[in-house]
Amino acid sequence: MVGLFVCVSKRLSIKALGLASVLAPVLASILVLSHGAYAVEASGQKVSQQAPEQCSRSADYDIYLSGIHTGTMSRTETWSGKTAVVTSNSQASILGIGTQYQQRAELAWSNVSDEWITEKFHQKVTGFRARDMQASFSDNGRVSKVDVDGDIENYCSDDAALRDVDTLAIQIREYLLQGRKQFRLIRQASDAIEPYQFYVQQPLTKNIAPFGELSLIPVKQTGSEEVTYYFAPEMDYQLIQAYYHGIILRGLIELNQYRSTCE
Repeated sequence: MVGLFVCVSKRLSIKALGLASVLAPVLASILVLSHGAYAVEASGQKVSQQAPEQCSRSADYDIYLSGIHTGTMSRTETWSGKTAVVTSNSQASILGIGTQYQQRAELAWSNVSDEWITEKFHQKVTGFRARDMQASFSDNGRVSKVDVDGDIENYCSDDAALRDVDTLAIQIREYLLQGRKQFRLIRQASDAIEPYQFYVQQPLTKNIAPFGELSLIPVKQTGSEEVTYYFAPEMDYQLIQAYYHGIILRGLIELNQYRSTCE
């Protein structure tokens, strides 16, 4: 088992009453999921061989909670060779409970460990669980400095990179392109680091509007949040759907529009 330790960690309490205590954390998790949903760009090997000078990809997703349309997410990635800047906006609301996310992340390919590494990201959340979070990474992604509303904490991992949700999603796709069947990744959250295990499932076919019938590769995530991602090889391994497996409520994000200037 990969060793892991936290230099400094704390847990923030969430005060909510009645139905809000159930819905609010789920909405927050769905928005975090949507921010890491769109995995783009080629694998490290492909990038090193045919690195685009500059291109961008963008996508729009719908967000559902137990079958009810609760929000949207839009995302743009601007690539320059082996580096990228990802900007995303998402919002969701149900029964008067709402939250909005804005994030800008910078990532790059590491020639040291042959993987995508987060360099820094800035996240703003308004509504439920409002915060202003900035994080920077060093030591090839193994050490992070996180500033949440002026409260600074440091985190570290002995042999696995810490990533924001955007870079984590891109690394999932990287492993799919490499043919990996299972792997472990760690997400840098606002008040902790969260390790996840991923298992690649057998391909299946789904009819997804407006794209029609697609062959999809499911990737199951286990850990503090259980999610199943569905990637489409015939659409350059883009993420088409992702399901959040809540105990009471279940979330879904689904691609509805995709644009690219990348070859």
